[in-house]
Amino acid sequence: MVTFEGLEENFTFMVAEVERQARATLNFLDSPSHALYDHIVGRDDYIDNLKTVIENKCYGHFHEHQDGRGLDKARSNRVRAIQVMCVNMERVADFCVNIVQQTNYLTDHAFLHSYAYREMFAEIETCLARVLPAFQQADISGALSVCRAEYGLDRLYKVGFDRIMCELRTGKNVQNLITVLFIFRYLERIGDSLLNVGEALIFSILGERIKIEQFEALQQTLTKTGFSGGLNSVDFKAIWGTRSGCRIGRVDSKPFLREGDTGGPGVDPLGSIYKEGARAKIEAEKAGLELWAETYPGLVAGVFGYHEDGDKASLLVEFLPGCNLDEVLLTAGEDVLQNALFIMTQTVQDIWETTRSRVEVPAAFISQLSSRMDAVLQIHPGFIRPEKCLCGHRVPGTTELLEDCSQAEKELFAPFSVLIHGDFNVNNMVYNHQTQRLHYLDVHRSRQFDYVQDVSVFLVSNYRMPVFEEHLRSRIHWIMAEFLAFARNFARDAGDATFEARMALAVARSLFTSTRFELNPAFSRGMCQRAHYLMERVAEHRGRPWQDFVLPERVLFS
Repeated sequence: MVTFEGLEENFTFMVAEVERQARATLNFLDSPSHALYDHIVGRDDYIDNLKTVIENKCYGHFHEHQDGRGLDKARSNRVRAIQVMCVNMERVADFCVNIVQQTNYLTDHAFLHSYAYREMFAEIETCLARVLPAFQQADISGALSVCRAEYGLDRLYKVGFDRIMCELRTGKNVQNLITVLFIFRYLERIGDSLLNVGEALIFSILGERIKIEQFEALQQTLTKTGFSGGLNSVDFKAIWGTRSGCRIGRVDSKPFLREGDTGGPGVDPLGSIYKEGARAKIEAEKAGLELWAETYPGLVAGVFGYHEDGDKASLLVEFLPGCNLDEVLLTAGEDVLQNALFIMTQTVQDIWETTRSRVEVPAAFISQLSSRMDAVLQIHPGFIRPEKCLCGHRVPGTTELLEDCSQAEKELFAPFSVLIHGDFNVNNMVYNHQTQRLHYLDVHRSRQFDYVQDVSVFLVSNYRMPVFEEHLRSRIHWIMAEFLAFARNFARDAGDATFEARMALAVARSLFTSTRFELNPAFSRGMCQRAHYLMERVAEHRGRPWQDFVLPERVLFS
């Protein structure tokens, strides 16, 4: 066990003191006295001071090792967990003081005795007694039991709340009933603090911040794969944070357990990717994976397990070895990069040809841009350009350009649809040099649509990479130019006469909407201006044949 400079000793005193405070509060509610009241209120100052001592030691630990020397990750995780737990323990003690102070508003203290506050205190005391053993023994089951105390307290609070609301309707004992309701509310808030303590315990053991709902979803999802091992054999590492709010992590077996039997027949759920988030997003991801597995086997990860719980869901999928394409682009040798591009274009062309459907698809890029405009303006409120006059030349404003391009879109159709990725960013592909395979990630937006969408997203995802070293920027421009040439050749061979015009709108859409993720003022404004330039060229071309339009590609390469 990691120990250091009396910090854990102080934390032990903190937990013991809060346990005594909770027990004294229960005794006071059962049998009030002035002496016990003064004792509870007086001990609050000691707990506050103890919290300050612990916090100072925690911060001092990081200050002492701010240069990174001697800083052990496991030790640091325990220090961080202690700091979170002591803050929440102090809140528990504060709520105890609030509870005893509320009794001053009771006209008859015995009125309280007919309500189930004792059951709530029993849950609290049992939970507090589990904190130190779980922390000292790194017991994940004990940490989970601390978290689950909040569920029991919420349930008991709901029972008490419903009874009090019913009795308030009679109009009798209103002051006493409201006072009891406040006492129950403080007990319920103790549950919230204990949940924070439990999740800090989980962090101290796993080294990752994961909420109890996410941990239980992981447990349920693993169980559905046939995994029979305990959670102590699971090593969870958060590896991505997504803009959609989903939590993504790598699930593996602990090193010393790799020899064991970890899964059901033919399935090893350890060594996989776990994704948890809003049910609609996870459902869409699962549907996308299943769609690609049926349409183009081997392109995406296999699904090991899926679990729903209310408005949340979780997914366990195969881990795909290899490097994200952006890593290849920035770090691999020239021969590996060229080979990766070859594999990518061959895969994409095969997908487009095998999934092509002779059904026209209307352009919808300006409507996509408009739907994201509020998010853009929240970050960059000045990106709506007013109408201007420059040297006698009228320059249309953003609103007018959007309307003109929206009307132009009504004349533009893709002559066929293909199964697109839907979010074809350069980091949403994995290249495996050993197997010479390309794999898709994050396929929740996959659908039959205009392939121009994927082309534009890929180009702009490269363009907006925050890499400005000359040799790396030239590699980025090279892959963009090669992919654009590949897409143009495909369009020519497929008889797609309006490819260039739709590309202009699609690239404008991707440039403009991408600014909501870019805080660099000059870079984001440059993307906005380039989007305006493309929309101006499309608006000016209206009334002429769209097959004569040529994408001014210099907006992506200058």
